Amino acid sequence: MASVPALVPAEHTSDHVLVVPGPDDAAERALPALAGAWFDDVGWLRAPTAAAPRRGGGGARFHGVRASTGPAAGVLRLGGEHRATGPFPLDAGAAAALGCPHPAAAWALGREDGALDLRGGRPAAYDDRDGIARAFAAALPVDEELRVVRWGVAVARRTGGLLLADGRQVLRPDPAASVDLSVWPARVVPAAELLEVVRAVVATSALEAAPGGAPGHRVRARTPYDGDLLVTQEPADGLPRALAREPWPDGVPATVHRLAWLPHDPYELQVEEPSGVHVIARSRARALLARVAAQLQGRAGGAVADDAGFVVGAGELGLRRDAPAPGARAWV
Repeated sequence: MASVPALVPAEHTSDHVLVVPGPDDAAERALPALAGAWFDDVGWLRAPTAAAPRRGGGGARFHGVRASTGPAAGVLRLGGEHRATGPFPLDAGAAAALGCPHPAAAWALGREDGALDLRGGRPAAYDDRDGIARAFAAALPVDEELRVVRWGVAVARRTGGLLLADGRQVLRPDPAASVDLSVWPARVVPAAELLEVVRAVVATSALEAAPGGAPGHRVRARTPYDGDLLVTQEPADGLPRALAREPWPDGVPATVHRLAWLPHDPYELQVEEPSGVHVIARSRARALLARVAAQLQGRAGGAVADDAGFVVGAGELGLRRDAPAPGARAWV
């Protein structure tokens, strides 16, 4: 495992370090949009130059950061108190030591004022999908720092990267654990049409009334081995941040469709390393929900977002739909 100084300059070694696979400029372009999905106040405090600093001649302390002069890292504001500094490109050796594809770039996530955030108490439980309780076993982040950590994990899941919490504890979320979707249509989809769409994917789907007399309706698709798929139509109170700037025919969409997977054992949704049975069922459910989302969007337009609030394009929906169930883990 590469040490933190191999990834970021010494002044950032106590920050949370986000590693994003891909070329420097690709990460630089993607990060503001990903930050805008979670934070209201996002913008470059200092835009990066053509390349981030590459420090050389520092011996083992800066192994993995290539030598260069002149360019400066950017500083991206994350809300009112925090920032992301980077990108700091990683060479092939540093990326390999992290088990990360090359090329890749690191970003340091910390407070704008350079101070340390105040922490809360110990976790009450240590089961969580992202491993945050494990990484902060002594004291959990709170408030805005917790939001920054969760965002860093969400970006790592989205990009196939990782987060080094406090520069030490590795959080490597599984991209395939992102299953649920939401479809924000450009028009209202009647109940009969929604049932038709879901039945085209799972023939046993049935229409249900919303629980408790709430407005809207839902379609439940039962599968014999993989649990239920639930597609709920409900009034839209407002757009998620990532879609706030998208043009809509008649203002804010009137409804939203939430596509969720309900596995046989819901507890496995909360653990960092679920069973092989769960992983195989999750893979199939992920593909089915992607098919439903693509058909809904094809009929009603609008946009699709994942469970982290990031926009999902047609290409990603296609990858979700076509991804095979993992074969490395047995159905036992």
